Amino acid sequence: MTTNNFTNKIFSISSAKEFNDISIEIFHYQYKNVKIYHNYVNALSINPLEIKHFSQIPFLPIQFFKTHNVICDGALPEISFSSSGTTGENVSHHNIADVQVYKNSFIKCFEIFYGKPDDCCILALLPGYIERNNSSLVFMVNELINLSKNQKSGFYLNDNQTLIDILQNLKNEKVLLIGVTHALLDIAETVKLSLPNCTIMETGGMKGRRKEIIRTELHNALKIGFGVNKIHSEYGMTELLSQAYSKGDGIYFCPPWMKVIIRDFNDPLETLNSNEKGGINVIDLANFNSCSFIATDDIGKTNEDNSFEIFGRFDNSQIRGCSLMVE
Repeated sequence: MTTNNFTNKIFSISSAKEFNDISIEIFHYQYKNVKIYHNYVNALSINPLEIKHFSQIPFLPIQFFKTHNVICDGALPEISFSSSGTTGENVSHHNIADVQVYKNSFIKCFEIFYGKPDDCCILALLPGYIERNNSSLVFMVNELINLSKNQKSGFYLNDNQTLIDILQNLKNEKVLLIGVTHALLDIAETVKLSLPNCTIMETGGMKGRRKEIIRTELHNALKIGFGVNKIHSEYGMTELLSQAYSKGDGIYFCPPWMKVIIRDFNDPLETLNSNEKGGINVIDLANFNSCSFIATDDIGKTNEDNSFEIFGRFDNSQIRGCSLMVE
């Protein structure tokens, strides 16, 4: 199986059987070719030949992206992304063997949820990200901006008034404003706009800039400030090549090549049913050159319609408790 065949397969998934089949195929490929994942599976005393369903596949704790080079043997990275972090904090690194796979993933995903980016004005407010030269989020948004045909599309940093003026001038056009949560809140607390045709999408959280608040309080403040009925959200991370999107109320949906599974708080190898709260495991089949099966630090639950919700993150003690096998 070549990586080109993986690309063709994952972006044409149309059934649960196809998803399961390609998941098993990629699992065996990564067990054979990703050294840290191979060692992790062996440490769990799991026989790969006994894996018949994606729910049985072991999920690599996300902390390994901070300590190891998670990439297929022999692959040379075309680009490397790293996560944001406070001074002195060990950050995650994701070496991307084929950047075109990342582009295919986020463009196809965007088109599924929002249509083609060329007919939309895309505005970005990403302080804390744009200043870095290795942010996967900035890379994604920049590519979407380049695909937009609107001359006003672009990044707006430390120039909130210009951004506000553009939003008001384009209020009757299709506009997407994607911003870090704390930066959007800064604007929402200073103006009262009416932008019924604008999609406001928050991502990235407070990043230590402001006190964390519950989602309903945050979204209510943003809805009032921007004059919209719903606040959209993007769920992605450095370690993934795919994104899930929420079009309101914190309910996220994945593209066909991505799936969220909930693990038990006390037994990370045990999966939970719908409506049960636990740790979020992500299957991202676009990650076939690194690891497609990742146990994140996020807490959430899945719903019967395959959507999912996020309730926060593990604290340090919980992270350690769920990752004892790393040590």
